[in-house]
Amino acid sequence: MSFQIDSEKPCHVHFIGIGGMSMSGLAFILREKGFHVTGSDRAESIETNYLKNLGFQVWIGHDASHITEDVGLLVYNAAIHPDNPEFAKAAAMNIPMLTRGELLGQIMREYPISVGVAGTHGKTTTTSIMSHILLAAGLDPTITVGSELPKIGGTVRCGKSPVFLAEACEYTNSFHYLYPLYEIVLNIEAEHMDFFKDMDDVRHSFRVYMENVPAEGAVVIDYAIKNLDELTAGLACRVVTYNMTDVNADYHAENIALIPGTPYYEFDVCKKGCAMRLMHVQLSVPGIHNVGNCLSAIVTALLMGIRPETIVPAIAEYTGAGARFEKKGPWGGGMLYDDYAHHPQEIEATLKAAVNFPHRQIWALFQPHTYSRTKQFFNEFVQALSLADHVVLMKLYPARETDTLGVSSELLCEALQKNGVDAHYCPTFDDMKNFLLKQDINGDLLITMSGSGNIHEFGDYLLSNE
Repeated sequence: MSFQIDSEKPCHVHFIGIGGMSMSGLAFILREKGFHVTGSDRAESIETNYLKNLGFQVWIGHDASHITEDVGLLVYNAAIHPDNPEFAKAAAMNIPMLTRGELLGQIMREYPISVGVAGTHGKTTTTSIMSHILLAAGLDPTITVGSELPKIGGTVRCGKSPVFLAEACEYTNSFHYLYPLYEIVLNIEAEHMDFFKDMDDVRHSFRVYMENVPAEGAVVIDYAIKNLDELTAGLACRVVTYNMTDVNADYHAENIALIPGTPYYEFDVCKKGCAMRLMHVQLSVPGIHNVGNCLSAIVTALLMGIRPETIVPAIAEYTGAGARFEKKGPWGGGMLYDDYAHHPQEIEATLKAAVNFPHRQIWALFQPHTYSRTKQFFNEFVQALSLADHVVLMKLYPARETDTLGVSSELLCEALQKNGVDAHYCPTFDDMKNFLLKQDINGDLLITMSGSGNIHEFGDYLLSNE
């Protein structure tokens, strides 16, 4: 059933899976626009408790009774299937339904100046950096980002201007519903292969997303992406390229170096054909990969007319988002960090960044996320995790999948050991804690890593149970 959100005619909207990071943010935006919002989720979480504290009606558990006669729209995420009792009742009542991606796209359409941040890696960080820049420029944006951003006090901000910034996810092609004026495409790699058929399918999905940009808009894309011309040929909009080092890109970085005495990088931003540097930038987040993330945000900001004197201090102010190399605190003589690294390339980037921090040895506390990803990138996981001095593996987090692929954390542990890595399998929080208590971690750096698994809570668990 066709349905179009209209802020001039707010209705009762019910969210199934309201505790999701993006779903909770969209629920908040709709309520700020005057909609009556309710929701349910399968389990209590930080997000559901946050919404309850704000006065939202949130049920834990799904039940058909939550779908009342006055519900005018049902919103659901990728984890919800037709046999869900709330979904089934809404369908029987012919209540209009939208996926999370469809709703985000409809909300974005109400904002004339919109930015979508896409890519296999780096979306949350780049969206967060872009948030700092837009706020520093006084543009009063509405923002939805995939992790807690201290600058906005959560994952969402409701502004009063025509500017909208959103993280754009490729999973299930959900970003096809977005039509931003500016699109950032950070990278295009093999990911979510439980949905995409192959790499050509992934590239085609990004191509469709780029085709959504209007003629007056622009795609800002990394020049290093393979066969870039094939991806961008014939687009109606302007294509602007960037790269960390390649001078053939429209914008590139020069003089990339660690800021003395810190684990953070500084660099110059240069424009093709321009003899003088545009600006000198200093980061306050680790990892050379963040030079590229930052550069994409800088280019987009320049296209929007934001000046370097606004951009530079806004970037320096950004110190990270939740679960993005987030410092949790000291424990057992070591220092705990948390990072949303669930793909081999992300793990490699995180561990390489960690080397620049004061440390004796590095511990990767990793929870594989989904059977399909672990199966497909098994050897790459072994290679990436081998960059750590020690690896501790927690039980695999299956998310939406069932175990039909014959892969596990135990097998990954065995492969690491055969590769000469000091690797251990500790399936639960208690197992991992008890193991670490027996180790000499004084002066060490410990990083919990996964996607949507619960290992992100391990640092807090340790710190609250000392």
